[in-house]
Amino acid sequence: MTIHPSSFRIHPLSRPLSATVRVPGSKSLTNRALLIASLANGTTHLTNALFSDDSRYFAKALQTLGFDVQLDEANHSMTVTGMGGKIPAKKAELFIGNAGTAARFLSAFLTLGNGEYILDGEPRMRERPIGDLVEALEQLGCDIQPLQKAEGGKQICPPVKITASGLRGGKTKIAGDISSQFLSALLMVAPYAQSPIEVELTTDLNSKPYVDMTISIMKDFGVEIERSGYQAFKVSPSNYQLPITNYPIESDASAASYFFAAPAICGGTVKVENISRKSVQGDIAFLDVLKQMGCEVEEANNSITVYGPQGLSIVGVDVDMRDIPDTAQTLAAIAPFASSPTRIRGIASARVKETDRVSATCTELKRLGVEVEEHEDGMTIHPCQTFKPANIQTYNDHRMAMAFSLIGLRFDGVTIENPSCVSKTFPNFFEVLETLR
Repeated sequence: MTIHPSSFRIHPLSRPLSATVRVPGSKSLTNRALLIASLANGTTHLTNALFSDDSRYFAKALQTLGFDVQLDEANHSMTVTGMGGKIPAKKAELFIGNAGTAARFLSAFLTLGNGEYILDGEPRMRERPIGDLVEALEQLGCDIQPLQKAEGGKQICPPVKITASGLRGGKTKIAGDISSQFLSALLMVAPYAQSPIEVELTTDLNSKPYVDMTISIMKDFGVEIERSGYQAFKVSPSNYQLPITNYPIESDASAASYFFAAPAICGGTVKVENISRKSVQGDIAFLDVLKQMGCEVEEANNSITVYGPQGLSIVGVDVDMRDIPDTAQTLAAIAPFASSPTRIRGIASARVKETDRVSATCTELKRLGVEVEEHEDGMTIHPCQTFKPANIQTYNDHRMAMAFSLIGLRFDGVTIENPSCVSKTFPNFFEVLETLR
């Protein structure tokens, strides 16, 4: 299938769904595994790894730093040779596009080196805050300097210069209300500090399941963490151990959410393979939201099937999506088809993602004729009987493109602008979407 480089028209389905799909490997797991494998001593083989803009930026950054990272895209595998907590390059300039995960993880990772490193990205990356992480690292003795002025009390954003001489260790405090990736970054590099690292949270933690994922993958590589709920963490000096066999990456639960949601508005069934309710990915909890709306969910050992409601009659929900913000746009896309309003709460952190996702989602729903109210931490979406044809602006945000494509499966008149933005995490999204027909 050929996708026009500037726009892509979504055509409605002509019948209820009956499809089986497989989505790419998890971005969150791939990036964590890349970082941890580069810290281990020896070679790790990642299977079902995600090949997308974000993961390529991360892998390229590691290669620039002197690590041997072999990419086999045809077989969805990556081979990483770690250096036991050392960074080979003494000087490097890293460009990470708009990959927020890479920016945060590498900011902490580079403090383990011995030299001078510059971390930069696309214009939007220069608007995405990392100040809380920088302050936490500075409390541990790190030297991180912003290379652009943070005006008007704004937080530090890339580019930054990191002058590294190893990570000292000690006690630090960090906020957890902007991004849980700040905490995950600290935890993953902490085993290679000179002394134990103790981290105390100064706010409630958003996206808790992503921290659980970090702790789980660290355990897979032999490192245990002491913790007191989500308020305090301690990591003692240690070394990551190589997995006995290949390290498999689950399919991406965030990417799966679009296909889980399709039966809610189109009827029928969709089965997603290589993922289960035992997943370490927090976004698997989106299935609970679909159940509240009237869908049925069937779980197997290595697949999940969602059944649409009888008579295509879903109900609106009032849900706090603080722990699963990456699926908020998925819910927003199906909410207009519900019989009652939907209130999405707890996603203020989504305003500093690839775009301000709260504002962008509300704007594009209104473009389609949907009545929606924007709140500081989310939105209220009302049922819509009559949609208006619209060209959906995606703001260079992959999740805007994928979520709003769902509306086009039911309503004839949705055109996605800049569809290639899905390459950030799901390059063949539109090809997989077409298999639903």
